[in-house]
Amino acid sequence: MSAARQKWSAEVTEHSDAMDLEDHIFESDDARKIAASLKRSAEHSDRRKAEPFQSAMSMLNFYINRAGKNLPAARRRVLEHAKDELRVAFGREKED
Repeated sequence: MSAARQKWSAEVTEHSDAMDLEDHIFESDDARKIAASLKRSAEHSDRRKAEPFQSAMSMLNFYINRAGKNLPAARRRVLEHAKDELRVAFGREKED
């Protein structure tokens, strides 16, 4: 597979109407920090089409889905917990 084909998700993140993110935010081990960063980015970004909550959650899901089977279980747990923290940060109900 060509290098350009392998990096399409980076291209989407950088040049689409995806919101602007803090560098390396998904590498944090703190779900609350990830959620707070996504909330800040969503509220301040000029590169989003949807409401801030939807944009932030979509970006988190995009990252999780693109990592797929390569995402270690511990990292997946942190990112899944970040979804709950994001819901709390936006005053939404947590999912069970």
